[in-house]
Amino acid sequence: VEDMNDVNNEEEGEDVVHSWNPLTGAPLEPGQKLEMDESAYKMHHSLTPEWPALSFDFIKDQEGDFRTRFPHSMICAAGTQADRPDRNSLVIMKLSDLSRTKIETEDDILGEEYNPDGDDDKDDEADTDNEEEFDLDPVLEHFQLRHYGGVNRVRVWPQMPEIVATWSDVGKVHMYDVSGVLDSLSGSRSGVNKFAKNSKKNKEPFFVYSGHGTEGYAMDWSKAKSGNFATGDCEGNIHLWSHREGSDWNTSSFTVAPSYEAQADNLDHASVEDLQWSPSEATVLSAAECGGYVRIYDTRAPHRAMLGHKIHTNGSDVNVLSWNPHVSNLLATGGDDGVLSVWDLRNFSGQKDTTPAPLARFTCHKTPITSVEWHPTDESMLAVSDDVGSYIYDLSIEEDEDEDNGAHHEDVDVPPQLLFVHCGSEQFKEVHWHPQITSCLTTTALSGFTTFIPSNL
Repeated sequence: VEDMNDVNNEEEGEDVVHSWNPLTGAPLEPGQKLEMDESAYKMHHSLTPEWPALSFDFIKDQEGDFRTRFPHSMICAAGTQADRPDRNSLVIMKLSDLSRTKIETEDDILGEEYNPDGDDDKDDEADTDNEEEFDLDPVLEHFQLRHYGGVNRVRVWPQMPEIVATWSDVGKVHMYDVSGVLDSLSGSRSGVNKFAKNSKKNKEPFFVYSGHGTEGYAMDWSKAKSGNFATGDCEGNIHLWSHREGSDWNTSSFTVAPSYEAQADNLDHASVEDLQWSPSEATVLSAAECGGYVRIYDTRAPHRAMLGHKIHTNGSDVNVLSWNPHVSNLLATGGDDGVLSVWDLRNFSGQKDTTPAPLARFTCHKTPITSVEWHPTDESMLAVSDDVGSYIYDLSIEEDEDEDNGAHHEDVDVPPQLLFVHCGSEQFKEVHWHPQITSCLTTTALSGFTTFIPSNL
């Protein structure tokens, strides 16, 4: 990312160009703009919707895993934050013909007259093969499903991607069956007819749960046991859901049980900010709370936490957490104070008065951490977002204490584990790895969506 300063260079009379890093640079001044360095991306596309979205999630398609060939396509579910509750919607959108970023060469800039002999003819065949990767215009297809209230969070059932759950800011949890929409997006004639035939059934949630009584943000589907679901609210309550197998998608599809309440040691800051099921144990889930707490619950022991620690001694809220899908004892957390931490759950003892030491702690972020997610296939890599950017860390990189890597700026240590910085949007909210496209990430922010593949991954 480059910082285009409007102050002219006194000697040359041209704009001064500076590189800018949100972790080390001063806040941008009025009139300053960020300009993307296209060489940093293999792919980069942006989308500005009618209404911003706080949350989104990917819907797995039938195009296969570990995709690397351009152009790419993806399907996701996002929830709006409109100006009135009745104007909100759950949006199912398909982005296709996402081409590779085209980097202009010197010959592209100077023109053919500067290369009259055609010295690069040997590359013409390769260039022709790659033309389709660059020259396509991205295509957006979308369906909007009515949703009363702003959408705080969206999560897709991983084993049944046609079921999408939302947390509403009016205190209700919704379940949608989007199978007709997905059939339509796949080009199925029967799918188009299915969606049009019974628009009310397909455009309204089949299950609306109001048992929490207040709004919340925390929700997660279990990957260890299909149909297990958990929701947490701003009063510290956690409700557990289980799917009734064999039932149609209706108000009897799930049983919901209020299972955990605000714990006695955190009654003043009881809000549950995030939930994550264990990737390997079907009865275990973790919770991030305001006041600096992380707790581990076992659904076989209702109304009490098995483990709990105040990991932020300063009382800063734990905003988000992510359970490593490949190393089940590793948990990453992000705080309101901008601290990113990685924990070994084997060091979480049952003694509440002790604070475990993190395996890794990064304090270079200046704004609250808003999202954290482990890579779907690489056990050491994770994506993080704060208010001003999204970042990729590789924890397998070790710092060389014998060398000065020049990463110390303005009393901020930029860790060697930081691989990539993406910024330019306004107020980042979530970042997610695409589960099927290798090294592809998408972010949502107040200013819209961005999907990209870094050049160094």
